[in-house]
Amino acid sequence: MAKAQEFSVVGQRVVRVEGYDKVTGEARYVADVRLPGMLFGKILRSPFPHARILNIDTSKAEKVRGVKAVVTAEDTVKRPWGAFFADQYPLSVGKVRYIGEEVAAVAAIDPDTAEEALDLIEVEYEELPAVFDAEQAMQEGAPLIHDNKPRNTAMTIDVERGDIQKAFTESDLTVEDTFESIPQWHCAIETIGSVAEYAPSGKYTIYMNTQTLFMARYRIAAALGVRETDVRVIQSAVGGGFGGKSCDDNNAMVAAILARKTGKPVKTINSREDEFLAGSRPRVNMKISVKMGFKKDGKIRAKQLRIIADNGAYSGKAPAITGVAALRHDTCYKYSDVKTQAYLVYTNKIPTGAFRGFGNPSAEWAVEQAIDQAAHELGIDPAEIARVNAAEPGYVSPHGNRVTSCELRQCIDRVEKMMEWKKKRAEKKPRIGLGLACTVHVSGKRHFGDYDGGSATIKINEDGKALILCGEGEVGQGAATAMCQIAAEELGIPMEDVEISQADTDLTTFCLGAFGSRVTYVGGNAVKDAATKAKQQILAMASEMLEARADDLVIEHGKVYVRGAEAKAVTVADVARARLFRRGGSPIVASGSFDADSVLPDETRYGNESGAYNFACQAAEVGVDTETGQVKVLKYVAASDCGTVINPIGAEGQVEGSVAQGLGYALIEGLRMEEGRPINPNFSDYRVPSMRDMPDLAHAFARSYEPTGPFGAKGLGELGMDPTAAVISNAIFDAVGVRVKTLPITPEKVLQALKEKVK
Repeated sequence: MAKAQEFSVVGQRVVRVEGYDKVTGEARYVADVRLPGMLFGKILRSPFPHARILNIDTSKAEKVRGVKAVVTAEDTVKRPWGAFFADQYPLSVGKVRYIGEEVAAVAAIDPDTAEEALDLIEVEYEELPAVFDAEQAMQEGAPLIHDNKPRNTAMTIDVERGDIQKAFTESDLTVEDTFESIPQWHCAIETIGSVAEYAPSGKYTIYMNTQTLFMARYRIAAALGVRETDVRVIQSAVGGGFGGKSCDDNNAMVAAILARKTGKPVKTINSREDEFLAGSRPRVNMKISVKMGFKKDGKIRAKQLRIIADNGAYSGKAPAITGVAALRHDTCYKYSDVKTQAYLVYTNKIPTGAFRGFGNPSAEWAVEQAIDQAAHELGIDPAEIARVNAAEPGYVSPHGNRVTSCELRQCIDRVEKMMEWKKKRAEKKPRIGLGLACTVHVSGKRHFGDYDGGSATIKINEDGKALILCGEGEVGQGAATAMCQIAAEELGIPMEDVEISQADTDLTTFCLGAFGSRVTYVGGNAVKDAATKAKQQILAMASEMLEARADDLVIEHGKVYVRGAEAKAVTVADVARARLFRRGGSPIVASGSFDADSVLPDETRYGNESGAYNFACQAAEVGVDTETGQVKVLKYVAASDCGTVINPIGAEGQVEGSVAQGLGYALIEGLRMEEGRPINPNFSDYRVPSMRDMPDLAHAFARSYEPTGPFGAKGLGELGMDPTAAVISNAIFDAVGVRVKTLPITPEKVLQALKEKVK
């Protein structure tokens, strides 16, 4: 599918469009928003994992000088909301279900006064039995967290394609094991925050650092009991999201409730502890039992999974995440006989949610280790077993996912070369090991109704510069720059002549936002469509000015000329002014849209979830100290198939950041909990990778072209994190012959595994 094509702007190493504002401190984050008369909100959180609320006395708090409002559930419409299941409230109604749940809130003239008032709110609780383990929560007689959910099961997936029993019977080798992942926190430098204003007309205006502002608008309106057009969401600069700023939490809702009661703007910014307790919903932890059948040549014959996913107290996006873990991997390799049973289970813990990879890293952690086990038992090179089974263009997964472009085998080849894989395997050293794993991800996902599209408007100003109006938003991933490059390339104008608007639900076009690695592919296609239509208007006017057919005209570097006659040209600015300043004139404005050629999965979960699929292969070389259990990553390599690379600098940063988060997931991170209570909710005790933890890292992009993407591009942002934990575990096994089957892979666990191996 590779297609070589030269572009003038796309594929160039350009400066990020918002870079200057960020490096100079001019960027306006939500903490920088200042409105006249603004108050500060603070939230009172539950100290219990499961308790009935008998009474809330706010009288003492209300008397504190400087306090302007204290709110509880009685100040709300008591309407549940949620991304997929409406099962949570902005403020607790009746009972609390996890430590950190929002019970009451205060608005005051400054943060200290608000904190003082929180301490004076008296809540009378009746503690209830709690359950913290998902498997135990499913048992008969376990405490019910939601009365309408028997056995605390929020959702069940039970899918079989083909004849799984026959496939296992025909297998020459069967591998079976169980692996367990952990919650992982996003740990964005900037915590979640909102500034809410309420107008007498009934309109809420909310400044948010959200990744998905139109979806945030929908959820806020649902929780407040108003129409969507009564909520305006303006995206501030975002200091990192990674899935955690998708409005699955109550921060904005509480700010809006306080703003309405006080009649003043209210700012609520999470503390770091708030963020760990109830802000960004951590990665869904899963226990995955995997059974796979293989032929002697390494071809996969059968795959069976049983997944128990810990939902926490409320659902958020966990239903979709569990679906990804259950089914997505079957698009990476070619086989037809699969069975998956997955259970999403409520527990009295922090609700889980979207994190980079969206279920893929948990599944890869299990499945890619099973494939590696098979490679070792069959005596096949792990790179070769991946190559033998790799998806290719035209492949249709057992669940209906249709692959158009796919360069997975090329990625495997590149990883082998960068790692010197064959040479190092042939010259293996003691306690040094190599590990490899592959992955597939999406470029958008059709699961919020039967729509996975985007839209954009482009207007050409009288000076020839283009402005993109688009609601996808920039969350630090470089999407704004990529869309400006796409517009510049299509319009034939310099990159510096394109700018993009701030995302604002009242002023920009409808977009779903940043999730599912969709913005470059979906948003980029919408921008390209708008640019194509604007270009047609430019050419139509220029044809009059140059007395030539529009089909004979070319736009390059902001100039329009007849092909082969560059000397006779008009500028895009000339055209824009000529079209506007005449009788019956009009500006050059065009709107574009795109809805991926995907298929909403049916009740059996058969469909085609994305318009394009992106692939990757990664490998690591590790050293293991058998005396201490310490694992040192000596070298890491990654090769990604993301189609045409729009901005190489941004793409390289995405891969490096993904690998860093993946290494944290594999080796370092994990919130320790006792009876539902986090005991390390801070950066002193919750470690994330730093520069000193990063290995020698090399990466490459496959020569690839996605025919449905903007200039051949598809998604990248999540791809690089999906297989990393499995890569590390596979390398450890190659080094010392043991597998740690629960994350993170700590020195203590490695030592224990080595001791058990000796026994």
